[in-house]
Amino acid sequence: MREDKHSRRLNVADLADPRHFLALGMGSGLSPKAPGTLGTLVAVPLYLLLQGLPLWVYLLLVLAAFVLGVWLCEVTARNLGVHDHPGIVWDEFVGYWLTMAAAPQGWQWVLLGFVLFRLFDIAKPWPIHQADRHLSGGFGIMFDDVLAGVYAWLVLQALAFYL
Repeated sequence: MREDKHSRRLNVADLADPRHFLALGMGSGLSPKAPGTLGTLVAVPLYLLLQGLPLWVYLLLVLAAFVLGVWLCEVTARNLGVHDHPGIVWDEFVGYWLTMAAAPQGWQWVLLGFVLFRLFDIAKPWPIHQADRHLSGGFGIMFDDVLAGVYAWLVLQALAFYL
C-alpha cells in the first residue's frame, strides 16, 4: 500500500540540509501546486548551462546526477517519512536533462522537450506506471522519471529528424 503523498508538509527548514535542498529542487519542490512542473522549469536554466558540452560529457553528468539522485531521493524520502513525496523533484531534473540529450539548439526545442517530458511524466504510459507503482526507494523515485525522459527523448529526436 502506498503512503499518502501529502501526509508531510514541507517548509523552508527542510532546505537547511544540502541533501534535501538538492532533492527538493533548490526549493522548487516546496511549491504547493505542481511542484514537479516547477522543478522541471528550474532544470531548464541548468540545462542551458550544460547544452554546449560534448555529448559524452553531458551524458556522463546526467548519469552522475542519476546516481546522486538515487541517494538524495532515498535520504530525503526516508527523512520525510513519505515515499516519493511530490516535493522531491531531483528526478524531474534528471528526466528533463535526459530528454534534452543531443537536442537541437533553440528555445523551441527547450520548450518542446519540457512539454514532452511533463506529458510523459504525468500520463505515465506503460511501463512508466508500473515502475512508479512497483519500484521503491531512491531508485524507484528516479527510474520512472528516467523512463519518461527516454520516451520524451525518442519523440523529440524523431521530430528533430523529420522536421
